[in-house]
This record gives sequence, structure tokens and C-alpha cells, in this order.
Amino acid sequence: MNRLMQLAIILLLGSSPMVAGYPETDKLVDEAKKASGEITVKKLKNLLDEHEDIILLDVREVNLRAEGKIKADDFFAITRGNLEFEILYLIDDKDIMIVTYCRNGGRSAFAAQTLRKMGYKNVVSLQGGLKGWAKAGYPIDTGIGITKLEKP
Repeated sequence: MNRLMQLAIILLLGSSPMVAGYPETDKLVDEAKKASGEITVKKLKNLLDEHEDIILLDVREVNLRAEGKIKADDFFAITRGNLEFEILYLIDDKDIMIVTYCRNGGRSAFAAQTLRKMGYKNVVSLQGGLKGWAKAGYPIDTGIGITKLEKP
């Protein structure tokens, strides 16, 4: 694994959630997770390996996408702030399974909750986000190659 990939993973795993410790925000995130549901990283990995009909939706800010992404056949990236404005142009099938993800799982929970309010019926958020995916040892596409976090 080259140095750039190692640095990207260290930054991803070493970073703290943006709003952790604010009870009001934590409560809203928990409510969003309950409203939309979550999928485990293991379940998502199995669905992707089986080439199930699923759309992976990255809702991180553009600068956070440098950390890498989860490779999927059907993948879109829309910032959380633009979701309501762009989603209807990209995904018209409101019955297809959509898995939202971000770095830790907060923004993706809000995104999944919003998509359900917009009429998408089969939307969940990735539990733990990209950070949880990396901690599980699953591959991340960094744009310069595929990498995995190795456990000592």
C-alpha cells in the first residue's frame, strides 16, 4: 500500500464526527436512523458481491470524497445540501434499493430520512458510514487504486 493510501485511511479513521457531543444533534441523528433504518457494512458487502439491484449514494461534501469511496455498479455522489434538488434527475425509480453513506453515518441518516419523505420506499443508511466500512476491512476505491485497512 503506498503512502498516500495509508494517509487517507489514517485520516479517515482518526477523524472525529463533526457534531459529536451535541445532544440536540445526536437526538436528531438517532431519530433519522430510526425513521429510515440502517444496513450493516457486512450486509451491504454481501449485496454488492451478489450484484443485487442497489444504488449506493454518497452524500459527503466534495472535499471529503478524497478519502475514497465504496465501489459499486450503480453509484452516485450528491452532497447532502443538494440532495433534494438533484435526486429526482438521477433516480426516478422510487422502489429501487438505495443505500446512503457519509463518513460516520449522521448525514446519510438525514439523507435517507429525506428520501423516504420524497417517496423513495426502499432507502437505508449505512451503519457507521465509510469509517465503519474501512474498519471492517472492506476495500475503498481511492481514485488511485483499491485499498483495505489491514488489522495488525
